[in-house]
Amino acid sequence: MVHESNTHRTSNFSVLSISYEKADVETRGKFAFFDENIKNFVSRIHDENLGDAFVVSTCNRTEIYTTTPNCLLVAEEYCKTIGVNISDFLQYANILNKEEALTHLFRVAAGLESQIIGDFEIIGQIKNAYARFKKERKNSNPYLERAINSAIQISKRIKNETGISNGAASVSYAAVHYILNSQKRIADKNILLLGVGEIGQNTVENLVKHVYQPKIKIANRTQEKAEKISKKYNIPHVDYKDVDQELKNTDILIVATGAKHPIINRSHFPNGKETLVIDLSIPNNVEKDVTTNENVTLIDVDELSKHIQETIQQRAKEIPKANGIIREMTKEFLEWEKKRKLAPNIHHFKAVLKNMERNEMHQFYKKNKYINIEDMALSDKMIQKITNRFAKYIIDNPLKAEEISKLMHEILVEQPNNEFNEKH
Repeated sequence: MVHESNTHRTSNFSVLSISYEKADVETRGKFAFFDENIKNFVSRIHDENLGDAFVVSTCNRTEIYTTTPNCLLVAEEYCKTIGVNISDFLQYANILNKEEALTHLFRVAAGLESQIIGDFEIIGQIKNAYARFKKERKNSNPYLERAINSAIQISKRIKNETGISNGAASVSYAAVHYILNSQKRIADKNILLLGVGEIGQNTVENLVKHVYQPKIKIANRTQEKAEKISKKYNIPHVDYKDVDQELKNTDILIVATGAKHPIINRSHFPNGKETLVIDLSIPNNVEKDVTTNENVTLIDVDELSKHIQETIQQRAKEIPKANGIIREMTKEFLEWEKKRKLAPNIHHFKAVLKNMERNEMHQFYKKNKYINIEDMALSDKMIQKITNRFAKYIIDNPLKAEEISKLMHEILVEQPNNEFNEKH
């Protein structure tokens, strides 16, 4: 039967995942997938007739999503592309297939597999990875397309219907969250950030994102780095040697430096100006004695971590709601997949009925020289009704689908159409 060959390919869905759960930062770096590798990888998978595959590569995870019937061959091609040994890859990889792989994709999209529960940045990275795949492949894969769209819907629903992304859950955002909750007229406050390493940059990004045109300046021991960040976020920078002078006009000081010993102490706050000091450094780069000035408030990483822990605990309570949405959407997807697999059987069955109808109409016209329009409409309606009955039966009984389809094919096609008339 003509529909036999296309029914099984889409049921092959796997994910090969290396993440923070098994691999540290250095190890994950070895398996990172860069843009220049994408075209070569996608082409080789296609040329080797291994189905389709695309890669999501972030600082926390590298994942290959594929509709191949042999995911290990895809893994091999991937390892060749990035120049690593497949045995090293398999040492750290989790391999999931079919429904488990689908559920994993949905959980990743929902922020449930992130280092910080409820981090939804990953869904944007998944969308971008699939968009690159389509660009290189020049077309889409219906299964992957549907899976990605379902993942996006799940992400949106969980954001809107649960509180799993509420609150501050990273040190840099927790700092900005604290500022937003504790300070009035934030847009009028003079903010000085010392240190533009990773935490410093994340803090700047969160300030720019959550405060409308913040009055922020940055300073860094390495002037070149300060200039680079200044240009990136379009904010002014000051020379590090001028920090003491700048502090006189500062309302909020954020310290994200990497010094071994404190670089800020009570001598930096000689006047009675109210100042919020947030120390994001480990070890502390702000002396505890700054609070001997009663107008200075000091918040350090330990204090912010308490807020983060409270946030994580609150987010964890929302996990059952998120899981419920994933189960619901997974069920919908699997129903779609079931119907899609059986669609060729259904189309074939309907085509046979339509062919029989044409033959009968032709015979009727030869004898009577006319065809009643109402009879044709009734005939179409009956064909659709019979097809719907057939479709419902094989969808409800997928294990019998091939057997029933074959039987109907034998009855309707292989038996001569005029057999009944010849005997009567």
